[in-house]
Amino acid sequence: MKALLFLGSRRQSSPPQPSRLGERVCAFLNAHIGSRFDATLIDPLDYPPTEVFKPAFAYAASNKPAHLAKLERLIIEADAYVMVSPEYNHSMSPALSDLLNHFPSSAFAFKPSLIATYSSGQWGGTRAALNMRSYLSELGCLPVSAMLHFPHADKVFQADGEPAADQDAARWAKYAGRGVEQLHWWAEAAGWQRELVNPFVASPVFKRTPVERDAP
Repeated sequence: MKALLFLGSRRQSSPPQPSRLGERVCAFLNAHIGSRFDATLIDPLDYPPTEVFKPAFAYAASNKPAHLAKLERLIIEADAYVMVSPEYNHSMSPALSDLLNHFPSSAFAFKPSLIATYSSGQWGGTRAALNMRSYLSELGCLPVSAMLHFPHADKVFQADGEPAADQDAARWAKYAGRGVEQLHWWAEAAGWQRELVNPFVASPVFKRTPVERDAP
């Protein structure tokens, strides 16, 4: 099965250091996700924001930007998602929400997601994770119950994503494994069910106008 690992940061500036702490968290998670999924890292730096926000579904098929069309295909083909985010004002990264908002919920729907947050401080992004649960549910990729939080991630992980020498690597591996195993279980179950029943027959894809979802 395929999983997309979304890195929720574009920031390369400093201070603080390190400038892209999320890269360390993603490297750590990628090693564990790879035991269950064919994982692909999605980095927002590869999808720079436009001056005026325009979601992928607002383009005609003939002039949709190639990078958005490629990512939309990856999202549709994936079986699960891992959303990695720092915390901004008690909410998820604007870089992550900006990227995800380019795509319709039908691209993510009827598949599971795993929330992972981090910080240099003591909370590990837990407050961001709370609103990510409702956000991802609205996208249709319901988050599994296990969430991963990494406080003091700059001290926990080395640049290559390996736990630092003073960390209990086995314990961190077990911690990550719980979330990955839940994600795999739900991804496998959802995949079987999608094979049996096309979910978009009962819940048609939202195309262009909100009127399509109006109450009677």
